[in-house]
Parts: sequence; C-alpha cells; structure tokens
Amino acid sequence: MTEEIILKREMIQRFGDAYKAFGLNKLMGNVVALLLFSHQPLSLDELCSELGRSKGPVSQIVRRLRDRKLIRKVWDTENSRKDYYEIEPEIFENAFLNNFSLIKNNTKIAGMLKKKADTSDHQHIEIVQKRLLEMEAFYMLMEKHFSNFLNEWELKSREYR
Repeated sequence: MTEEIILKREMIQRFGDAYKAFGLNKLMGNVVALLLFSHQPLSLDELCSELGRSKGPVSQIVRRLRDRKLIRKVWDTENSRKDYYEIEPEIFENAFLNNFSLIKNNTKIAGMLKKKADTSDHQHIEIVQKRLLEMEAFYMLMEKHFSNFLNEWELKSREYR
C-alpha cells in the first residue's frame, strides 16, 4: 500500500471521527476528507465507490454539505450528464461561519428568554434569570471572540489564495 493511499484512508477516518465528535454524521466527514484529498472533482458514483457506500446516503450528505457551503457542484464538459463535486475554496471559513450562526442564535435565544423571565412572577425565577443572564453573557463574549477571529483570518487567509 502506498503512502498516498494510507494518508487518504487516515484522512477519511479522522475526518469522519471528528465530524461524529461534533454531533454530525460521520459520512459528512468522510466525504469532506475525500474531496479535500482529491486533486480533481469527483462524481457521486466516484464518492460512493471510494467510500464503499450506497448512493442514497452519499447523495443526502452531499446535499447537506452543499447547503452548508462546504462543497460545491461543478460541471465536467466531457461528461456533462453527471454532477461532480469539489471543496468550496472557503471551506474552513464556511464551516466556522456555520458554527458562528449557531452561537448567534444561542445569544438571541438567551436574550428572548431572559426578557420573558424578567416579566415572570414565578416563585423561583431568580435562579432562571441568573442562568439566562450568564448564558447571554457567555454567548455574547463568544460572538466577540469569533468576530475578532474572523477579522484576523481574513488577513491570514490571503496567504492561501
């Protein structure tokens, strides 16, 4: 087995494990790794073959990855009947932005619930108010640091494009 094949298998395995650890589908990580490794776009059939999976689950994963702007569909002029996929150029930034939107949503939820708790006359509402205040402060601080990170990344990413 060549070093290239060993590296490809390890990438597929580790990305799958990492996605699973984030609560995502392991196959998502496998597809991302395979496309990161590939020097050319791959068709759905090629993805299925390389990963040893059937078309249905891979097709669903490809759609989810496209929705999250991690991969994109490209056209192959020689074989125009098939869809081909490759990594989005800003895959890592897009993955970060996907997580950032979750953080922003948590901040919004905390603020909304805090307002409702502030108008409640429930007997033990002080504990809930305190927890929601902490939640809001926590996610607001995350937003601040995520924004700072994105600003820094914007400068750094120019080295790779």
